[in-house]
Amino acid sequence: MKKAVLTKELFDCKCEYIKPLFDSCEYPWEMLSKIKEHIDNLTLEGIEGFSELKKGVLVGEGVEIAQTATIEPPAILGKGTKLRPGAYLRGNVITGSNCVIGNSTEIKNSILLDNVQVPHYNYVGDSVLGNYAHMGAGAICSNLKADKKEVVIRGESLHKTGIKKVGGILADGADVGCGCVLNPGTVIGKNTSVYPLVRLRGVYPEGAIVKDSNNVVERI
Repeated sequence: MKKAVLTKELFDCKCEYIKPLFDSCEYPWEMLSKIKEHIDNLTLEGIEGFSELKKGVLVGEGVEIAQTATIEPPAILGKGTKLRPGAYLRGNVITGSNCVIGNSTEIKNSILLDNVQVPHYNYVGDSVLGNYAHMGAGAICSNLKADKKEVVIRGESLHKTGIKKVGGILADGADVGCGCVLNPGTVIGKNTSVYPLVRLRGVYPEGAIVKDSNNVVERI
Protein backbone atom coordinates (compact mmCIF):
# COMPACT_ATOMS: atom_id res chain seq x y z
CA MET A 1 0.00 0.00 0.00
CA LYS A 2 1.37 3.34 -1.07
CA LYS A 3 2.31 5.89 1.58
CA ALA A 4 1.76 9.15 -0.29
CA VAL A 5 3.13 12.46 1.00
CA LEU A 6 3.07 14.73 -2.07
CA THR A 7 0.35 17.37 -2.20
CA LYS A 8 -0.85 16.19 -5.62
CA GLU A 9 -1.10 12.59 -4.37
CA LEU A 10 -3.17 13.48 -1.31
CA PHE A 11 -5.55 16.17 -2.54
CA ASP A 12 -7.67 17.13 -5.52
CA CYS A 13 -8.35 20.78 -4.74
CA LYS A 14 -11.22 22.22 -6.81
CA CYS A 15 -11.74 25.32 -4.65
CA GLU A 16 -10.54 28.21 -6.82
CA TYR A 17 -9.51 30.57 -4.02
CA ILE A 18 -7.56 27.85 -2.17
CA LYS A 19 -6.08 26.09 -5.22
CA PRO A 20 -3.07 28.44 -5.64
CA LEU A 21 -1.72 27.25 -2.28
CA PHE A 22 -1.93 23.61 -3.32
CA ASP A 23 -0.45 24.23 -6.76
CA SER A 24 2.54 26.09 -5.30
CA CYS A 25 3.60 23.51 -2.70
CA GLU A 26 5.15 20.13 -3.38
CA TYR A 27 4.41 18.95 0.16
CA PRO A 28 1.29 19.94 2.13
CA TRP A 29 3.14 21.12 5.23
CA GLU A 30 4.80 23.79 3.08
CA MET A 31 1.41 25.54 2.89
CA LEU A 32 1.23 26.17 6.63
CA SER A 33 3.56 29.17 6.64
CA LYS A 34 1.69 30.68 3.67
CA ILE A 35 -1.88 30.52 4.99
CA LYS A 36 -1.95 33.94 6.68
CA GLU A 37 -0.53 35.84 3.71
CA HIS A 38 -2.89 34.03 1.33
CA ILE A 39 -5.95 34.85 3.42
CA ASP A 40 -4.83 38.45 3.94
CA ASN A 41 -4.50 38.92 0.18
CA LEU A 42 -7.90 37.40 -0.49
CA THR A 43 -9.63 39.53 2.14
CA LEU A 44 -8.10 42.65 0.58
CA GLU A 45 -8.97 41.67 -2.99
CA GLY A 46 -12.33 40.10 -2.19
CA ILE A 47 -13.86 36.89 -3.56
CA GLU A 48 -16.87 36.94 -5.86
CA GLY A 49 -20.01 35.96 -3.95
CA PHE A 50 -18.39 36.52 -0.54
CA SER A 51 -19.19 39.28 1.94
CA GLU A 52 -17.19 40.79 4.78
CA LEU A 53 -18.53 39.65 8.15
CA LYS A 54 -16.04 41.88 9.93
CA LYS A 55 -12.57 43.18 9.16
CA GLY A 56 -10.42 40.28 7.99
CA VAL A 57 -13.27 37.75 7.80
CA LEU A 58 -14.99 36.78 4.53
CA VAL A 59 -17.99 34.44 4.33
CA GLY A 60 -19.64 32.81 1.35
CA GLU A 61 -23.33 32.51 0.61
CA GLY A 62 -25.39 30.45 3.02
CA VAL A 63 -22.82 30.37 5.82
CA GLU A 64 -24.43 29.72 9.20
CA ILE A 65 -22.70 30.99 12.36
CA ALA A 66 -24.06 30.26 15.82
CA GLN A 67 -24.20 33.21 18.20
CA THR A 68 -21.70 31.57 20.55
CA ALA A 69 -19.14 30.79 17.83
CA THR A 70 -15.94 32.88 17.84
CA ILE A 71 -13.99 33.91 14.75
CA GLU A 72 -10.63 35.64 15.08
CA PRO A 73 -9.35 37.14 11.81
CA PRO A 74 -8.06 36.46 9.33
CA ALA A 75 -10.50 33.79 8.19
CA ILE A 76 -12.47 32.74 5.13
CA LEU A 77 -15.52 30.47 5.30
CA GLY A 78 -16.72 28.85 2.10
CA LYS A 79 -20.35 28.86 1.05
CA GLY A 80 -22.73 26.68 3.03
CA THR A 81 -20.27 26.19 5.88
CA LYS A 82 -21.73 25.86 9.38
CA LEU A 83 -20.18 27.01 12.65
CA ARG A 84 -22.08 25.40 15.50
CA PRO A 85 -22.31 26.69 19.10
CA GLY A 86 -18.93 27.08 20.79
CA ALA A 87 -16.84 26.72 17.63
CA TYR A 88 -13.58 28.69 17.89
CA LEU A 89 -11.57 29.80 14.86
CA ARG A 90 -8.30 31.13 16.24
CA GLY A 91 -7.04 32.91 13.15
CA ASN A 92 -5.53 31.87 9.79
CA VAL A 93 -8.38 29.49 8.92
CA ILE A 94 -9.68 29.00 5.39
CA THR A 95 -12.39 26.55 4.33
CA GLY A 96 -14.00 25.37 1.15
CA SER A 97 -17.73 24.82 0.76
CA ASN A 98 -20.16 23.00 3.03
CA CYS A 99 -17.86 22.34 5.96
CA VAL A 100 -19.13 21.65 9.47
CA ILE A 101 -17.17 23.05 12.42
CA GLY A 102 -18.91 21.91 15.52
CA ASN A 103 -19.45 22.25 19.21
CA SER A 104 -16.26 23.25 21.08
CA THR A 105 -14.08 22.59 18.03
CA GLU A 106 -10.98 24.80 17.86
CA ILE A 107 -9.10 25.45 14.62
CA LYS A 108 -6.02 27.59 13.96
CA ASN A 109 -3.71 28.08 10.99
CA SER A 110 -5.39 25.35 8.96
CA ILE A 111 -6.95 24.61 5.59
CA LEU A 112 -10.20 22.68 5.20
CA LEU A 113 -11.25 21.77 1.67
CA ASP A 114 -14.85 21.09 0.62
CA ASN A 115 -17.28 19.09 2.78
CA VAL A 116 -14.91 18.63 5.74
CA GLN A 117 -16.55 17.68 9.03
CA VAL A 118 -14.99 18.40 12.42
CA PRO A 119 -18.27 18.40 14.33
CA HIS A 120 -17.60 17.57 17.99
CA TYR A 121 -14.84 18.61 20.42
CA ASN A 122 -11.99 18.56 17.91
CA TYR A 123 -8.68 20.44 17.92
CA VAL A 124 -7.18 21.14 14.50
CA GLY A 125 -3.96 23.14 14.60
CA ASP A 126 -1.50 23.72 11.72
CA SER A 127 -3.26 21.08 9.66
CA VAL A 128 -4.59 20.40 6.16
CA LEU A 129 -7.87 18.47 5.78
CA GLY A 130 -8.91 17.26 2.34
CA ASN A 131 -12.28 16.98 0.64
CA TYR A 132 -14.82 15.01 2.70
CA ALA A 133 -12.30 14.41 5.49
CA HIS A 134 -14.02 13.64 8.79
CA MET A 135 -12.85 13.61 12.39
CA GLY A 136 -14.94 11.80 14.98
CA ALA A 137 -15.85 13.29 18.34
CA GLY A 138 -12.81 14.22 20.43
CA ALA A 139 -10.23 13.46 17.72
CA ILE A 140 -7.25 15.80 17.96
CA CYS A 141 -4.46 16.96 15.65
CA SER A 142 -1.54 17.53 18.00
CA ASN A 143 0.79 20.08 16.42
CA LEU A 144 3.78 20.52 18.75
CA LYS A 145 6.25 17.91 19.97
CA ALA A 146 6.99 17.68 23.70
CA ASP A 147 10.62 18.68 23.06
CA LYS A 148 9.46 21.54 20.77
CA LYS A 149 11.90 20.46 18.05
CA GLU A 150 11.35 20.38 14.29
CA VAL A 151 8.58 18.04 13.12
CA VAL A 152 9.82 15.24 10.85
CA ILE A 153 7.35 13.36 8.63
CA ARG A 154 8.15 9.67 8.99
CA GLY A 155 7.00 7.82 5.89
CA GLU A 156 8.92 5.49 3.62
CA SER A 157 11.68 8.08 4.06
CA LEU A 158 12.14 10.97 6.49
CA HIS A 159 10.98 14.44 5.48
CA LYS A 160 12.31 17.33 7.52
CA THR A 161 9.69 20.07 7.59
CA GLY A 162 11.90 22.83 8.97
CA ILE A 163 9.09 23.97 11.28
CA LYS A 164 8.09 23.20 14.85
CA LYS A 165 4.32 23.13 14.41
CA VAL A 166 2.71 20.61 12.05
CA GLY A 167 -0.57 18.96 12.94
CA GLY A 168 -2.46 16.40 10.89
CA ILE A 169 -2.52 15.96 7.12
CA LEU A 170 -5.78 14.23 6.19
CA ALA A 171 -6.10 13.41 2.51
CA ASP A 172 -9.37 13.44 0.58
CA GLY A 173 -11.89 11.06 2.14
CA ALA A 174 -9.84 10.31 5.27
CA ASP A 175 -11.99 9.34 8.25
CA VAL A 176 -10.57 9.45 11.77
CA GLY A 177 -12.50 7.73 14.56
CA CYS A 178 -13.62 9.17 17.87
CA GLY A 179 -10.98 9.92 20.47
CA CYS A 180 -7.97 9.49 18.18
CA VAL A 181 -4.79 11.51 18.69
CA LEU A 182 -2.72 12.38 15.64
CA ASN A 183 0.83 13.08 16.78
CA PRO A 184 2.59 16.00 15.05
CA GLY A 185 3.13 15.40 11.35
CA THR A 186 0.77 12.44 10.96
CA VAL A 187 -0.41 11.85 7.37
CA ILE A 188 -3.58 9.86 6.65
CA GLY A 189 -3.93 8.67 3.05
CA LYS A 190 -6.89 9.03 0.70
CA ASN A 191 -10.05 7.15 1.68
CA THR A 192 -8.38 5.61 4.73
CA SER A 193 -10.43 5.01 7.88
CA VAL A 194 -9.07 4.89 11.42
CA TYR A 195 -10.70 2.98 14.26
CA PRO A 196 -11.62 4.96 17.40
CA LEU A 197 -9.11 5.58 20.20
CA VAL A 198 -6.02 4.99 18.06
CA ARG A 199 -2.80 6.92 18.68
CA LEU A 200 -1.33 7.79 15.28
CA ARG A 201 2.21 8.64 14.20
CA GLY A 202 3.85 8.69 10.78
CA VAL A 203 2.35 8.16 7.32
CA TYR A 204 -0.57 5.82 6.67
CA PRO A 205 -1.38 4.51 3.18
CA GLU A 206 -4.37 5.31 1.03
CA GLY A 207 -7.33 2.95 0.78
CA ALA A 208 -6.64 1.32 4.14
CA ILE A 209 -8.25 0.60 7.50
CA VAL A 210 -6.12 1.46 10.54
CA LYS A 211 -7.18 -0.81 13.41
CA ASP A 212 -4.28 0.35 15.57
CA SER A 213 -0.92 1.93 14.86
CA ASN A 214 0.64 -1.47 14.04
CA ASN A 215 -2.38 -3.10 12.39
CA VAL A 216 -3.13 -1.56 9.01
CA VAL A 217 -5.08 -3.57 6.42
CA GLU A 218 -6.10 -2.83 2.86
CA ARG A 219 -9.71 -1.76 2.40
CA ILE A 220 -11.54 -4.41 0.36
